[in-house]
Amino acid sequence: MDEPLLSLRGLTKAYPGVVANDDVSFDIGHGEIHALLGENGAGKSTLVKMIYGLVQPDAGEMALRGAPFAPAEPSAARRAGVAMVFQHFSLFDALPVAENVALGMETPPKTRDLARQIRDVSEEYGLPLDPYRTVGTLSAGERQRVEIVRCLLQEPQLLIMDEPTSVLTPQEVEILFATLRKLKSEGRSILYISHKLDEIRALCDTATILRLGKRVATCTPTETSARELAEMMVGSSFAAPEPRGTAPGEVALEVAGLSLSAPGAFGTPLRDVGFELSRGEVLGIGGVAGNGQDELLSALSGERLAPRGTIFLMGQDVSRRRPVARRDAGLLSAPEERLGHAAAPDMSLTENGVLTAARRERIVRRGFIDWARAKGFAEKVIERFDVRTPGPGTAARALSGGNLQKFVIGREILQRPEVLVVNQPTWGVDAAAAAAIRQALLDLAAEGAAILVISQDLDELMQISDRFAALNEGRLSPARPVAGLTMERIGLMMGGAHDMEVAHGTA
Repeated sequence: MDEPLLSLRGLTKAYPGVVANDDVSFDIGHGEIHALLGENGAGKSTLVKMIYGLVQPDAGEMALRGAPFAPAEPSAARRAGVAMVFQHFSLFDALPVAENVALGMETPPKTRDLARQIRDVSEEYGLPLDPYRTVGTLSAGERQRVEIVRCLLQEPQLLIMDEPTSVLTPQEVEILFATLRKLKSEGRSILYISHKLDEIRALCDTATILRLGKRVATCTPTETSARELAEMMVGSSFAAPEPRGTAPGEVALEVAGLSLSAPGAFGTPLRDVGFELSRGEVLGIGGVAGNGQDELLSALSGERLAPRGTIFLMGQDVSRRRPVARRDAGLLSAPEERLGHAAAPDMSLTENGVLTAARRERIVRRGFIDWARAKGFAEKVIERFDVRTPGPGTAARALSGGNLQKFVIGREILQRPEVLVVNQPTWGVDAAAAAAIRQALLDLAAEGAAILVISQDLDELMQISDRFAALNEGRLSPARPVAGLTMERIGLMMGGAHDMEVAHGTA
């Protein structure tokens, strides 16, 4: 068809202190996978929220199949044929798949009929699901299937996907891509948001690039390199992270026999975890989401005390110490969940700086907060890590996810830890910001800190790590040097299969 499925003309949306979208115009064709790219804070989220009816534009107009389109709420967008899979899943762990799907429908059928529909649609699109299985027992990839199937039951003409592969294994990514290509072959369209530029080049027909709220380019990803896409996003070139090649020093963190029960009915227990981490070294830990990553960070940070096992920091036993005492000793951490765990949503960036840096940055003295010093520390993080925000008085929840991530990681790095444990350090950030965060971690290691990076981004781990280990069902494989490690071997390690050489730690 010559007429586009969705046409945007002059969409503009402003908030106090920032113009999120400024006169944005582009088209999405029928049967097209269209990428929406931009660095953190470029306006992608605001734009898709306007398409989905969550936000109303200040100016501009939209047309869907040639007719005016101005959804006042998401239900109106869904009725018009627009569905969205959000980056953060909206599922109830204690309910079965079918009941979760029903909660997202305007008029759900009887459970038996809905279960049959779920089975039929999920099998048709290569996303098999058991409608009666409890969501809390599903992997991250299976949870995403629930979200996608819930959308497909609405028979949408446009499916919006926000960072859909951030929690998937390479094998699950291939399954998702096959599903999206099938949808495309049926004439449906996908608006695809991702920071993984190689995926964009492999999957998408067209890419629209936003920068500072404006559309700056539209291109064909297959004809554009990943570096060119990244440089269009940021408006300048940037360097890839470069390790400084310092030799590891003395052991900074030694963990042995660490075992910890699951935090709830759907968590993962840690089972006899042990490793050593030296000064100047980056140890990468990979694994499919839900295999004990959060539990490991909680045990190392002191949020949960493991009843069995020992943790030695610079030769001192800190196994029974709580988070503040471990921070005082030099063990700092940054959890995966940035809003609510790493940062208090309604507190300002200055106040969030105080939460973890009060003692190490001497912000609190004799029980009183030195607010000038607190503000200065927040400003230093903002400047050093290019956090896009009106200022240190801005609430954490007002930042884009990527900008809040830069603040959270920067806040810990600038406290000069002896050991830094980070979970998903570049989750949801653009290519330039990811490169900057990775370089900051490498620089910290070069200065003598020991870095433990837990990540589901295997490319990231291979780029910055000296050694690699895999978590599977709460068990940690022996660490192996990254040099010479193949993706096939990494896949086996993540799946819990290790050959005898690896199992005995001799490789």
